[in-house]
Amino acid sequence: MPYRYYQAKSNKVLILLHGSGWHSRYFLPLAEFISAEGLAQVYTPDLRGHGTTPERRGDVDYIGQFEDDLMDLIAIIQKDNPKAMLIVGGHSSGGGLSIRFAGSRYSEKANAYLLIAPFLKYNAPTMRPNSGGWARPYTGRIIGLTILNNVGIHWFDYLTAIEFNMPEEARDGTETLSYSHRLIKSYAPRNYEKDLRAITQPLLVVVGNEDDAFIADQFEPVISQYTSVQVKLLAGLTHMGVVVRPEIRPVIKKWLEGLGKL
Repeated sequence: MPYRYYQAKSNKVLILLHGSGWHSRYFLPLAEFISAEGLAQVYTPDLRGHGTTPERRGDVDYIGQFEDDLMDLIAIIQKDNPKAMLIVGGHSSGGGLSIRFAGSRYSEKANAYLLIAPFLKYNAPTMRPNSGGWARPYTGRIIGLTILNNVGIHWFDYLTAIEFNMPEEARDGTETLSYSHRLIKSYAPRNYEKDLRAITQPLLVVVGNEDDAFIADQFEPVISQYTSVQVKLLAGLTHMGVVVRPEIRPVIKKWLEGLGKL
């Protein structure tokens, strides 16, 4: 799994997981800020099936492979940083994967979680229809394959389950415009209520109040039902703007500084 590394003299390590359709390059402004301020070392992996030269674009080998890949990356990081505070974070579907990781057998590996406009579930109260027009799910196929999965049949998990409406001007040949059933399942929480309950570590959620994929003011009432959370709504920011615009930087700086030491 290729990744970008942003060095810093810090005992904190932050892994940022990208959202659907692209790869980790869009974290560059935020990761460079965190690194330059000495707030944390930052790793931004290109998840399996994504990036410039993936083995199979838009596909993984099995449901749950993303969290296994993430654990492999954590093992590599901890060889060089055995006493570091590990923060798992992500944007959009990457936030959903962070929640999934929290509910997995690896949950205790993280010391804190940073979620930026995280995906919870297609019908969660935080969702706009079809993510505001970004996603075109193959609903009938997903239902059918899920039924098969529930009885242990995974023969057809390679089939396409969702496509994305990425604007032509945003494409550069490294985008990933469709996902297999097993990839989309790997990206999302298994059960966001149960997975959120597993988070006992410090949790920050940041959302732009003009998010065009999710309903920003629903995050606090939904997530706080299941775990202790600090939610920050940033005025005037969209779903992508909340990551790339500078308004998020002082929020994350204050939070990272407040985490202290292990």
